Amino acid sequence: MQIKNIGENVYQIDNQIATVNLTPTKQVYQEKLIPYEDKEFRLWNPRRSKLAASIIKGLTIFPFKKDSNVLYLGASAGTTPSHISDICTEGKIYSVEFSPTMMREFIEVAQKRENLLPLLEDATHPLNYQHLLESVDIVYSDVAQAQQTKLFIDNFRLFAKEDATGIIMIKARSIDVTMNPNTIFKQEKRKLEESGLKVLEEIKLDPYEKDHIAFICKKSF
Repeated sequence: MQIKNIGENVYQIDNQIATVNLTPTKQVYQEKLIPYEDKEFRLWNPRRSKLAASIIKGLTIFPFKKDSNVLYLGASAGTTPSHISDICTEGKIYSVEFSPTMMREFIEVAQKRENLLPLLEDATHPLNYQHLLESVDIVYSDVAQAQQTKLFIDNFRLFAKEDATGIIMIKARSIDVTMNPNTIFKQEKRKLEESGLKVLEEIKLDPYEKDHIAFICKKSF
């Protein structure tokens, strides 16, 4: 077994990636746990996490540090937030989820991880939870709806520090099922740039997620 450190608490194990488990012996989504020396690794499934797919597809800008504060939009049941929780051990992951059903599952994960902070809120109305957050180092968005880019921009403007990084996972079919996904990607990138964000990296997520792209951006000065 070959193990290589590729980021803050992120490792490559043979041809897979993993994070160091913040809660040893406990799984989140039936992922495989691998004990090694004084650590326990959680395999990070790229078919269950778009961030993992981005890393495997060659992501070079990885802003997550142990003390990063993160606003996560679209936390769902907590698969990707749990891996970010493994990475940002001294930070906070403010986790917004609109669905009460998903939030119930997420809360079970968050109860075991003090740095995961669940917010049952609608990401299209960030002013409703403005009083619950501080400024963050990273805004991460994975919300499959037509206004996904606008809600990301609105949250970034409200909560991002001056040098913050934004990561948005665009799902083309949630915007318009009749349009070519590449046309949608260009359209949404233009919206980001017109809002004052500079797209530093873009990664299509095939074959792990069809018709998806990751945009990594910062404020353009």
